[in-house]
Amino acid sequence: MCMGLGCNAVGVTGSRIIEEKRERLPAILTNSFVPCNGRLPALLALSAFLYSGDQTGKDASLVGACILLLFILLGVLMTFAVSLLLSRTLLKGESSPFLLELPPFRKPQILKVLLKSVWERTVRVLGRAVCTAAPAGLVLWLLAHLHTPDGSALLSCLTAFLDPFARWFGMDGTILAGFLLGFPANEIVLPVIAMAYSAQNAAGAGNLPGSEFLLSAQFLTQNGWTRTTVLCTALFFLMHWPCATTLLTIRKETDSLRWTFAAFLIPTFCGLTVCFLVNLISAAVF
Repeated sequence: MCMGLGCNAVGVTGSRIIEEKRERLPAILTNSFVPCNGRLPALLALSAFLYSGDQTGKDASLVGACILLLFILLGVLMTFAVSLLLSRTLLKGESSPFLLELPPFRKPQILKVLLKSVWERTVRVLGRAVCTAAPAGLVLWLLAHLHTPDGSALLSCLTAFLDPFARWFGMDGTILAGFLLGFPANEIVLPVIAMAYSAQNAAGAGNLPGSEFLLSAQFLTQNGWTRTTVLCTALFFLMHWPCATTLLTIRKETDSLRWTFAAFLIPTFCGLTVCFLVNLISAAVF
């Protein structure tokens, strides 16, 4: 579970230390509840929009850190809850003893470790980001510039189609479209959402340059975001389908399309349920 904080795909492969398949499956199916390094920055950014702008300096950082910690604890709680439910229903059976064998101790090879770390943790990650972000950006550009016979952009048609469904969960069609287009990698979901708003000219994006545009609370407010929208988006960020790389890893580890499909459905169902309840309570209270 802790390895999932770096990458959910690594967390899935880390479950190999559990010998019994029946006990390994809950660890695989619930690993996506732990926010990876692709979702943590987005959760941190969204946490900053949840509290009032009255706090500044250390107070603002402390409040943002506490909100982010609550999101992580919620993810851990959901991991335990869903694992317990699975172990008592679909994967019911007797528990086996847990044995952990320590590897032999060897003298560390510092240069080899550094080179391997640079290659596997930096170059490969950057290559993956380019390979996933570029196609997603191309699809987004095509959706924004291709038009239907009546003159409407395909992106506007997509967001309008998704909007009624997304409203039930405290979001809008553009946010849900961003999650769908960001399926290759969680890192690109927020940029895709911002680019989609910009492409639709929803908030005069030309007045805000670069990263200021992407992270502006004013920009989100102009596009109809409320605290409920931010909270539901953050919760769905925490609990939604794994990225493409994680699903491919699950398919390889389980050798089963059924469990891969379950790994997609379980967090998605939990995320939509939590967002629906939060949106319902927010509408009733406010």
